Amino acid sequence: MVETVVVVVVEIVVVVVVVVVVVIVEVVVVVVVIVIVVVVVVVAVVVVVVVVVVAVHVVVMVVVVVVVVVVVVVVVVVVVEEVVVVRVVVVVAVVIVVVVVVVVVVV
Repeated sequence: MVETVVVVVVEIVVVVVVVVVVVIVEVVVVVVVIVIVVVVVVVAVVVVVVVVVVAVHVVVMVVVVVVVVVVVVVVVVVVVEEVVVVRVVVVVAVVIVVVVVVVVVVV
């Protein structure tokens, strides 16, 4: 009788230990998977932020170049003082500014 009780208690202890070990392993696996997913998401967000920052810098550079070109053209027109040239340059400058504003707003 005592041997049977000891065997049953040992079997119960073994089953409980196995179940606890399996649960611990499953929890560790789930935590590792969650950490991997979080790392992948963080890397993706960083890549997107870098791409957006580079795109904004490119747009800013284009805007600066366009503004410099328009200023130079306006200065040349003011020096030349021809009415037809002034009208054409003003129209072109307005079109360039509108296009740049639209591009900046869209981006």
